[in-house]
Amino acid sequence: MHIALINMHTMKRVFADKIASVALGCRLTPDIRLSDEIPSEEGVVIAVEVLDDKTSYNQLELASGRMATVRKGDVLVGALGHRKALFGYSGHVPESLQPGGLVHLLNLGGVLGVCDDYDRARGAPFPCKVLGAVLSFPFLGERIGVSARVGGFEIDRGRPLRLGGIPVIAVAGSCMDAGKTAAACAILARMRHRGLVVDAFKATGVSARRDILAMEDAGARSTLIFTDFGIVTTTSENAPALARTMLQRLASKEPDAILFELGDGLLGAYGVEAILDDPEIRASLSAVVLSANDPVAAWGGATLLRDRFGIEPAVVTGPATDNAVGVEIIRERLGLPAANALTAGAALGDLVLEQVLQKRPLSTAASQ
Repeated sequence: MHIALINMHTMKRVFADKIASVALGCRLTPDIRLSDEIPSEEGVVIAVEVLDDKTSYNQLELASGRMATVRKGDVLVGALGHRKALFGYSGHVPESLQPGGLVHLLNLGGVLGVCDDYDRARGAPFPCKVLGAVLSFPFLGERIGVSARVGGFEIDRGRPLRLGGIPVIAVAGSCMDAGKTAAACAILARMRHRGLVVDAFKATGVSARRDILAMEDAGARSTLIFTDFGIVTTTSENAPALARTMLQRLASKEPDAILFELGDGLLGAYGVEAILDDPEIRASLSAVVLSANDPVAAWGGATLLRDRFGIEPAVVTGPATDNAVGVEIIRERLGLPAANALTAGAALGDLVLEQVLQKRPLSTAASQ
């Protein structure tokens, strides 16, 4: 990791119009200082100027959690990162970067990189001119800046997973946009209605906080996301350590249960398979919820969980269960219960609770 000390005489002063949620942990104000020396590394926070307008896929999630429309001329603060999305934009961190260079806005959380390909339905991503690396000032009383980076928590590596018997629920999907967050929120809401204290986290994906904000709205007491640990985009190399760290950190708060969402799909580039391959994580799971777009995706997801990981899904949800036909197919062909998160959220939550209770006892509130 490159760390350079920047003297105040070489800094530029810029006022940012929008600070993206990926940079939340930096606690920045709109009055920022920039350096021309830019470490071209994932997680480095930079400022850019938007060079064009768009009429679709033109929203940015701010550090406040609010959504704002991005416009030509806006000065944005985001972070360098890569993305490999099935739907949306795919891109990489360039080998080197200087002021005046071109990057693209790769997601709504403020991840910036060079676009390699994109979903034509969303249109090309916002092109952005690089202004400089955003500086932070960690030395008390000194105007010496260092390149700001996302996150602040440390990742625990190699530490045995000790959860004290706390039940763990994972929500996995056949692919992105398969209804995983809706399922997670329905389950969280039902568990809270039953008097349980539940903590939650987003295990994999590309930095954006909207999913954990939705989980908080649904009743999660405490939430985490990989960005909190300095990771912009998860991979098979870092995902297991991140998941273990977040499980351990939330378990220390002694909730009645922990729920986490595996962003992207069971087959993808963000490390879902690596997490499920981890023996200790797999052994900690009390229930795995499968969210699928259609019955074939449900069949493929269930087959993969069973044959590759030895995991029997607790329940199937997602668009595959949008009507009675899909629910019946899943029950008859897969031998699995099914419930829709949007129209039968309480039933979905109860099915998950039933599975959890068969494995480990929750607090007495669950049986009331």
